[in-house]
Amino acid sequence: MSLECGVGHGRSQGRLGVSIGETLARERRRAGLTVTQVSLQTRVRETVIRGMENDDFSVCGGNFYARGHIRNISRMIGIDPEPLVRDFDESHGGAPQPVSALEPEHPVAFRERRSPNWSAAMALAFALVVIYGVVQVFGGGGGPERRTARQVAGTPGPAGAANPVAPAPKKNDPVVEAPRKNVEVRLKAKRATWVNVRGDKGRTLFSGTIRRGDARKWKARKKLIILMGSGGGMKVTVNGKDIGSPGKGGRVLRLSFTPRDPETA
Repeated sequence: MSLECGVGHGRSQGRLGVSIGETLARERRRAGLTVTQVSLQTRVRETVIRGMENDDFSVCGGNFYARGHIRNISRMIGIDPEPLVRDFDESHGGAPQPVSALEPEHPVAFRERRSPNWSAAMALAFALVVIYGVVQVFGGGGGPERRTARQVAGTPGPAGAANPVAPAPKKNDPVVEAPRKNVEVRLKAKRATWVNVRGDKGRTLFSGTIRRGDARKWKARKKLIILMGSGGGMKVTVNGKDIGSPGKGGRVLRLSFTPRDPETA
């Protein structure tokens, strides 16, 4: 029986000739993050992250864990993990197939006592682990917290502290009469906070630290995506409306805004 931990040191080439490790390292640097910052937010050891960026996935302890690390790190640095996971599967034997445990239609008469089928039991256990992992990942178990302007302005915050719901627009509201053509976000730092801002087509507009008391403003036609090192350290204004601090404490937040935000919850 062969185990799924034979991940070699070879470079896993992507569809555009750039390896998975090179892509992770490039996008991490583009987001303005260090290996230490990514490690603290994803709980993946720095030695594992450095090995993956060098296309050495043997440090992950197996293909299953390598896929999970690729997904968590990709979400943390703000990119879609699925193309990288597909490239990884293509170069490491393919994605794991779900296993179904079905009983035979007719009972089988055994003439002699047989040893337990440990291979089938392990396969079933592995399938359950895969399903659990998918639920955890897609259910928000890893990576930065993702919130939209509607969630920031109109849903209860942590520990039951409800944020006020934005009032419904009035009939003569200029926003109703003339829809906005751009999205505009203004940040004012209550304390020094690291920020990465991307505009249309993922173009980086800003990446760095905003010092306490400083304010910055950005504009885009369709969408602004903001990765923020501390949700409680920043005051946010979206399309001229103050929505306050999007979070508490030092947790990394990923915010997304459009010309229609903030909307009534």
